[in-house]
Amino acid sequence: MTEANLSLVKEFILLGFSDLPNLQGILFGIFLYIYINILIGNGLIIVIIKSDATLQTPMYFFLGNFAFLEICYTSVTIPRMLSDLWTKNTNISLLDCAVQLCFFLILAGSESFLLAMMAYDRYVAICKPLYYTLIMNHKICVQLVLSSWISGAPIMIGQTYQVFSLPFCDSNILDHIFCDLPPLMKLACEDTFWNEVIFHTVIVLFGFIPFLLIFYSYIRIFITIQKLPSVTGRSKAFSTCSSHLMVVMLFYGSGIISYLQSKTSYKKGIEKIISLFYIFITPLFNPLIYSFRNRDVIVAMKRLLSK
Repeated sequence: MTEANLSLVKEFILLGFSDLPNLQGILFGIFLYIYINILIGNGLIIVIIKSDATLQTPMYFFLGNFAFLEICYTSVTIPRMLSDLWTKNTNISLLDCAVQLCFFLILAGSESFLLAMMAYDRYVAICKPLYYTLIMNHKICVQLVLSSWISGAPIMIGQTYQVFSLPFCDSNILDHIFCDLPPLMKLACEDTFWNEVIFHTVIVLFGFIPFLLIFYSYIRIFITIQKLPSVTGRSKAFSTCSSHLMVVMLFYGSGIISYLQSKTSYKKGIEKIISLFYIFITPLFNPLIYSFRNRDVIVAMKRLLSK
């Protein structure tokens, strides 16, 4: 019976913004403009960090990897969305949908862990400055980044396999802008209780635990900052953390609202709007936040442009 049910759905239809036919062209132009800016902004951060000798520190090593991660993260969903808007063909095969979901989950988990690593870097720099170069040596930084990239891959691949093992027999219309877990599980025609339990367990593991580590790091950081004798020292210490804090709030804020909203509070279309924040807004503002709030990056950018 399960095999028969699975054979009924060969592809999904992503509704996306098909309910706004008169705005398809405008949305394509807006999303394309934002995507190009994401690529340029994050790409420029990578080039600046790689080309400037003064930025060869653990903080900027993490920032460069974070910028590259943002490029990969957005490239999983936005090009497909742009193609759907341009061609008005929103059909996506089960395989393509599974691949998109798998890479999206892996990169989202990696981003969550990398944000935690960046918070740990700031914690060591401010709370243990005398041991900073010893603790955050290049080998440790590379290991932390690699663990952020690959640690969640097996679990996310398993999560994707589990979701696509469900029978989709009632409908193949996916009311979303890309293949995401919550709308996919709504299409399953069998009880998804245990799937949802595992899904929320993964959210706790890859979202809540890193967030707690970030929260704990910043509590210790703020306690240490308050003990600094000079106002200038406190201001400088806080400025090195404020950019990261803003990115954390954007990423986790939109993710928590999207993934943890109850079914009773769900409103049609709200998932699409919220998903735009963590697909477009956060990656777009990351280079702006780190560039305009970071004097070292601005100086390095001027040096690069002058060449």
